[in-house]
Amino acid sequence: MKLILASGSPRRAEILRAAGFDFETCAPDIPEIRQAGELAGPYVQRLADEKARAVAGKIGNHDSGAIILAADTTVVVEGVILEKPANIAEARTMIEQLSGRTHEIHTGVALLQLPEGRMQVFEEVTSVDFARVTPEEIAAYVASGESLDKAGAYAIQGRGGKFVKRIDGCYFNVMGLPMGRIYQELRALGWETEGLKTKTNTGRV
Repeated sequence: MKLILASGSPRRAEILRAAGFDFETCAPDIPEIRQAGELAGPYVQRLADEKARAVAGKIGNHDSGAIILAADTTVVVEGVILEKPANIAEARTMIEQLSGRTHEIHTGVALLQLPEGRMQVFEEVTSVDFARVTPEEIAAYVASGESLDKAGAYAIQGRGGKFVKRIDGCYFNVMGLPMGRIYQELRALGWETEGLKTKTNTGRV
C-alpha cells in the first residue's frame, strides 16, 4: 500500500522520513482561507480534507491501493488564531502575543484511501507554554527569518525552541504532523510498513 504525503512542507516530510516511512509527495494547490467565524478545529480539518481531495484529483485512478495523508496546522492563543505571518512585522506581533502565555497547536489530519475514497479526518491538539520573551530577543529571532512560513511564527525544532517552557501533548504535532496518532490510524487502516522509496514530485505522483 502506497503512502502519498499531500504537502510541500519539508518539515512534514522530515517527520515521516525520520519515522521510517516510505512515501511520495504531491503538493496540493488550494486556497488556505479561513471562513468567517470558523473555529480552529473545524478550520484545520476542513483544509486537510480539501488538500487530500485535491491530490486525489491530481493523481486520478493511477494509484489504486494508496493512502493520501494531508494535514494543516494553526495556532490559537487566548482565542486568537495565528496563521503564517505575511512579513517580519506580523511575525514580531505574533511572538509578542505568545510571550508569557500558553497557546494551542491545532493540526487537522486527513487520510484518504484509494480507490475506495474512504476519508478519515481527525484533529490533534498540543498545549505549549511560552516563556516571556524580551523585545530584543523577539527582534533577533524574527531577523533570523525562521518565523516566516510557520503557523504562530516560530519553529520548536529550531531557534524558537529556546522559548518553549513545556508542552502537553505530541511534540511532532507542534511541528505540524502528529506522528504517533497518524501511525495508529494507519495501522487501523491496514497499513503495511513495506513500501516505495521516498521521492518528491511537485506534480503527478
